[in-house]
Amino acid sequence: MKKKKVLFVAVHPDDETLACGGTILRHKAEGDEIYWMLITNIHTGNEYDEEIVASRQIEIEQVAKEYRFDKIFKLDFPTTRLDEIPRGDIVKAISKVVQEIMPDVIYLPNRGDVHSDHSIAFQAAYSCTKNFRYPSIKRILMMETLSETEFAPPLIESAFIPNVFIDISDYIDKKIEIMKIYKGELMPSPLPRSINTIKSLAAFRGSSISANYAEAFMLLKEIY
Repeated sequence: MKKKKVLFVAVHPDDETLACGGTILRHKAEGDEIYWMLITNIHTGNEYDEEIVASRQIEIEQVAKEYRFDKIFKLDFPTTRLDEIPRGDIVKAISKVVQEIMPDVIYLPNRGDVHSDHSIAFQAAYSCTKNFRYPSIKRILMMETLSETEFAPPLIESAFIPNVFIDISDYIDKKIEIMKIYKGELMPSPLPRSINTIKSLAAFRGSSISANYAEAFMLLKEIY
């Protein structure tokens, strides 16, 4: 089987683990090249002190090491403020990464996520998947991110309707271990980013395919 180049687009650090940590680990185990694009980052002067900023960068490095990404790309746009950035600047930055990697598969945030950063990032990233400009891309999926996807308004245009399920039974424990690196993002049970909720969602998605644990996605395009 031909090995693939796979790009995971995370709006904020921890999105990649919440949404598809098991899938990342599975791609790596199957020999694929894996790449991590971080759209936003925190900065001093943007409501964050130096200690918090330094701690977050250490977490990102630890997470990257655990997943064994072939390369990570930090676009460094200010978190929670993508709506203040000209859309063309975001598209240009994402396009540069896509052109460098030339991925076969790309995982994107859900277009209906309640966080405005997520919806803006989706729109910008999806514009970088046009086949005549980015012909390497053969598969495009949207991810389900706890604390964002399930809080979208109950409207058809925001609905997350999964049609791809990836068995992560062999990787759920490692996914949880990596999520614990993000100490400031974990929540107590029964809140969305608690360990219990993460495992419960994976168990629920797994039940759809007779697996112990799975992650769910919406397939937007596939080219054979």
